[in-house]
Amino acid sequence: MRKRIKSALISVFYKDGLDVIVKSLNNYGVKIYSTGGTKDFIDNLGFPVESIENITGYPSILDGRVKTLHPIVFGGILAIRDKQDHQEQLLKYEIPEIDLVIVDLYPFEETVKSTKDESEIIEKIDIGGISLIRAAAKNYNDVFIISHRGQYHELAGILEENKCETDLETRRKFAMEAFAVCSHYDSTIFNWFDKYNNSFLKISSHKPQILRYGENPHQEAVFFGEFYEMFEQLNGKEISYNNILDIDAAVNLISDFKETSLGIIKHNNACGFSSRENLTEAWKDALAADPVSAFGGIIVCNKIVDNQTAEEINKIFIEIIIAPDYTPEALEILKQKKNRIILLQKSIELPNKTLRSSLNGFLLQDRDTKVETQEEFKFVTNLKPAKEQIEDLIFANKLVKHTKSNAIVLAKNKQLLASGTGQTSRVDALKQAIEKAKSFGFDLNGAVMASDAFFPFSDSIELASKEGINAVIQPGGSIRDQDSIDFCNKNNIAMVFTGFRHFKH
Repeated sequence: MRKRIKSALISVFYKDGLDVIVKSLNNYGVKIYSTGGTKDFIDNLGFPVESIENITGYPSILDGRVKTLHPIVFGGILAIRDKQDHQEQLLKYEIPEIDLVIVDLYPFEETVKSTKDESEIIEKIDIGGISLIRAAAKNYNDVFIISHRGQYHELAGILEENKCETDLETRRKFAMEAFAVCSHYDSTIFNWFDKYNNSFLKISSHKPQILRYGENPHQEAVFFGEFYEMFEQLNGKEISYNNILDIDAAVNLISDFKETSLGIIKHNNACGFSSRENLTEAWKDALAADPVSAFGGIIVCNKIVDNQTAEEINKIFIEIIIAPDYTPEALEILKQKKNRIILLQKSIELPNKTLRSSLNGFLLQDRDTKVETQEEFKFVTNLKPAKEQIEDLIFANKLVKHTKSNAIVLAKNKQLLASGTGQTSRVDALKQAIEKAKSFGFDLNGAVMASDAFFPFSDSIELASKEGINAVIQPGGSIRDQDSIDFCNKNNIAMVFTGFRHFKH
C-alpha cells in the first residue's frame, strides 16, 4: 500500500517551514497546485506551481470565500485510485489526481482571543480548508493529508527518507490527526456561538501534556489544556497530576484576595493563610498555622516575592511556589532547591465554568466567584460585630469557600488559625479545627468562625462559645436557625448570615 506522491495541493495560512517541503517536492518532480498567497509564496521561491484557477476555470470569488470548492478539486482528492469507474470519470471530466494535500485552517481561535469584532471573527471561519482536509482524510487509502503547520517538519522527513512515498499506516495516522483538527476547530466555533446559552457541551483540546503519573504512581495521566498560557515555569521538575490539582486550588483561593496575602496549600486545602502589610510577615503567620503540614506544600501569593521572603521560605521544603513575579535575588535563592517548581502566574482570567467527569458523563457548572461583602450581610443577632471582626469574618468566609466540605474555618487578625475539612458532620469539622488550633498554641478567645453551610443545630455554636469564639459567619437557611440565633443572643456572640452556601466536594 505504498503510494508515490505525484501531485500536491498546497493552500496554507502559515507558511513558515513550507519552503523546505516545496523544495523537496520539486526535487522529486511533484506537480504542485496552489492558491492565492500560497502560490505567490511558491513563485517567489522560484519553483513551478500551477494555480487552482487554471484547472477549475473559476477565479477566487466573494472576497476569497470560494477558491477551492469545485468538483475538479474534490474529485481529484476523493477518487478511489483502484476503482475503474472513478478512473473513467476522472478521464471524462479531465480531473487531475491529487495525492498530497497540505492545508491549514484560518486562525479562528487566535482571532477570538485578539478581537471582539464579530465580522472579523466570522471571516476566520474556514470553509474550503476544512472541506479539503476532510476529503483528503477520508481518502487516506490514496491521499496523504497535512492539516496543520506542526506537521511540516515531520512531512519533510518523510519525503526525504521515503523518496516521496508514503505507506498506509502513516497516511491513516495523519488522517486521524486531521479529523482531530477538524473536531477541535468546529468545537471552538460552536463554543464561541454558544458562549451565553450553554445548550451543549463541546470540549476539545489537542495539546495533551504528559504528566509524571496520576494521583498514584501506578496511574498514567495527561493534562489537556494550556498550562503554560497561565504560568511560566522558572525552575523545577515536571508538573504532576496532583501538582495541577493543588495549583488549581491555590490560584482560585488567592484570586479572592486583593491585599498582600500568602497561602500554603496541602491536598487542595489551605493549611496556612494570612493577609499582612508585607509578604514576609504574611509567610510567617501563614506558616504558624500549621508548620507540620506546610512541609512539601504549595505556596501561593499575590505580590512579588522579595529577597527576605525567599530567605524565610527557603528554610523548609516547599514543593511549588506561585507568584506574580520574583526579584532576581529571590529567584536565585529559591532555585537553590533544583527540583522546586517555581511558577510565575500570568495575568489571565480563570475560566467561568468548571467541569469534572462523573459516572459515564460530565458535570458542568459556573465557577463559584461569589465573594460576600459587608453590605450584603444580614445581622441576625442583637450584638453586631465590630469593624475588626467584620474584616476577620470576610477573611474567614473567603477561606471556607475554598475548603473541602463540610468545612469550618477559625481565624483572627486575618490569620488562619485552623480549619476542619472534609468532615461528615459540621460539629466534627469544628472539633477538628479547635483541636488543631490548640495543638499549635493558638488562643481562640476573640476568634471568628466561618461555616460553608448552615448549622443544622446550635451544638456547633455552643462548642465555639466555650472556646471564646465570639463572632460567626454562615449562610443561614436552616429550619433551626433561630436556635443558633437565640444562643448567640444569650451569650454575647455576633452572627451574620450571607445567604450564600459554598459547598466544595
